[in-house]
Amino acid sequence: MTPRAAITSIVLITLLLLIAPARAGEPFTLAKDTGYRGIWYQIPGKDGVPKYAGGFATYPQQIRPLAIYARAVNKTFFVYGGRPKDENKLLHMVSYFDHATGEVPRPRILLDKQTKDAHDNPALAIDADGYLWIFSNTHGPEPRSSIHRSTKPYSIDAFEPVAEKISLSYCQPWFIPGSGFMLIQNRYADGRAVAFQTSVDGRVWTEPKLLAQFKGHYQVSAPSPDGKRIGMMFNYHPRGLDTRTNLYYLETSDFGRTWTNAKGDAQTVPLKDVANAALVDERESKGELVYLKDVQFDAKGRPILVYLTSRGHLSGEQFGPHVWHTAQWTDGAWRIRDIAKSDHNYDFGQLYVEPKLWTLIAPTDSGPQPYVTGGDIVMWTSTDEGATWTKLKTLTHDSPRPHTYVRQPLNANPQFYAFWADGDGLRQSESHLYFTDKDGSAVWKLPDEMAGEFAKPERRQN
Repeated sequence: MTPRAAITSIVLITLLLLIAPARAGEPFTLAKDTGYRGIWYQIPGKDGVPKYAGGFATYPQQIRPLAIYARAVNKTFFVYGGRPKDENKLLHMVSYFDHATGEVPRPRILLDKQTKDAHDNPALAIDADGYLWIFSNTHGPEPRSSIHRSTKPYSIDAFEPVAEKISLSYCQPWFIPGSGFMLIQNRYADGRAVAFQTSVDGRVWTEPKLLAQFKGHYQVSAPSPDGKRIGMMFNYHPRGLDTRTNLYYLETSDFGRTWTNAKGDAQTVPLKDVANAALVDERESKGELVYLKDVQFDAKGRPILVYLTSRGHLSGEQFGPHVWHTAQWTDGAWRIRDIAKSDHNYDFGQLYVEPKLWTLIAPTDSGPQPYVTGGDIVMWTSTDEGATWTKLKTLTHDSPRPHTYVRQPLNANPQFYAFWADGDGLRQSESHLYFTDKDGSAVWKLPDEMAGEFAKPERRQN
């Protein structure tokens, strides 16, 4: 064997050790917690003001889905980053909302992640037989991630380890009926690259294949309404994370065998040039940053991308305006329109698309702490595909803490339509979890403490 071949062999073996689902373990029963509490997390900034901080139980947008409505049992299952009562450390939690009873059970503790870092939050998938799959992330390339599968369909009581000591970062697992799992993720290969893997059964996975590798990327993906396509938007980092800019889009309709731009032109992956046929919105020359928010599809199956632009990575009015946009593929081109303004790059919400109504649920109002992560949750609507928007209602008001990271359940049921957490944007605090219905008729808080096995969430506002 030549020296080059030996080195190649060692690299391949190392890569397989990092990404191959490791040995399965023995099933175990999950411990029950006494209530719903979210992790608090921050990244330091400048002059004592965090770059971002708050109640990050449902953070970040690159980890998704966090919730899935299961019609077969009329329950919305969800995962989140929790914490014990007496310590701010990350627990991976799983629970559900029962639409028939209007109750939630005591949440289950899947694992103690041994960190405070909310980048390690979990993602959820449900397969065709109703088994829950939880993908535990790790912030960075270290093999500290895992995959667990419920031992019974539609049950949160017991799980088996399918893979342990693997590397997963910012992962987005999508179960595609008739095909299997597609896992979109970041890989720390010569910088942060966008990659994907597939699996027929969730146990044996292909090696990661890179999709984009310029100078670092983040990505957000979603399935089309018919479940046959996966669309993904991403940005790039010309000089590190704080320079993220430009917007790109790729999709696949054949389980990752080929990737195309929105026009349908096949793309050779990984993309390696900044100027390429996947480009949606060029912002680098304008000195603007791009923060990814959401991917959805319209009634005709055309992708809609939601993102925010600003002029700097730190908090403060001088880096604004922080403008929310949609980019919709229509008539062979991307149509870009503005939605609203925010006051922080890490304000995050999601778009709900119906044939004649688009709804954005996001913390676009400053709330109790201007220029920090989150704020008050607002429901915006558009009846003309994003040409004009109406501020329909503010879902939270007079809150002691900002609300952050609104998440949309996959196949969302109108009763549990969006959920999120709150938390102080400047200093460590308690954090609660909330949800609202499709009409925004009220906000309900999940119980902090439960006397019994089940409890009804507390109706708080509106």
